Amino acid sequence: MNTRIACAKCGKYACHGQPEESPRGCPARTEAQTIEHAVEAYSVPETKEFARQASIQEFECYMNLPEGRTPRNPRVEEIVQFAKKMKYRKLGVAFCYGLRAEARILNEILENRGFEVASVCCKVGSVPKEELGLTVEQKIAGPDAREAMCNPIAQAELLNAKQTEFNIVVGLCVGHDSLFFKHSTAPVTVLVAKDRVFGHNPVAGLYTAKSYYKKLMRKE
Repeated sequence: MNTRIACAKCGKYACHGQPEESPRGCPARTEAQTIEHAVEAYSVPETKEFARQASIQEFECYMNLPEGRTPRNPRVEEIVQFAKKMKYRKLGVAFCYGLRAEARILNEILENRGFEVASVCCKVGSVPKEELGLTVEQKIAGPDAREAMCNPIAQAELLNAKQTEFNIVVGLCVGHDSLFFKHSTAPVTVLVAKDRVFGHNPVAGLYTAKSYYKKLMRKE
């Protein structure tokens, strides 16, 4: 039987601490075999260590102060700490041309913390957008502009060639980031998710979906 998986609609979230109280349609009940198979993957030493260090990193994100639990590190610091936990030396940065200033700052931070860094801009190779079959009307700067396409596959391949151990995405476009994830040999994390409207803070769209940005909730 093909059952739906709809954790986002759950009102209980028993998985967080009381799994025995999970509702009838919970994947823990309906998809137990799949979950058991997934858990087996953690028996691979490399995978287990990666997951173990990620969980330790999660734990270390908080401080228990007299006034209550509070977060302690921004994401960029978490990435640095996690990479050190994993004993990575070579880090890759795949960034959007529009966030080149941010990429420069990140590069400096990572080098100051002792990493070797390879960074690649999305426009690497300056391949014309016509290669993808775009029309002149689909150029952002106008039909007469020479406009290079984003080239996430080349970004991934260049970092693969440099044998980076952990890659960091800085503002790649929707879809371009997906191609980078697909072609990167090293595991990937995201420092910046591009959002042109909300200053690269995509969750603002969710926070305002029932107020200022109600149009996001429209039914189609």
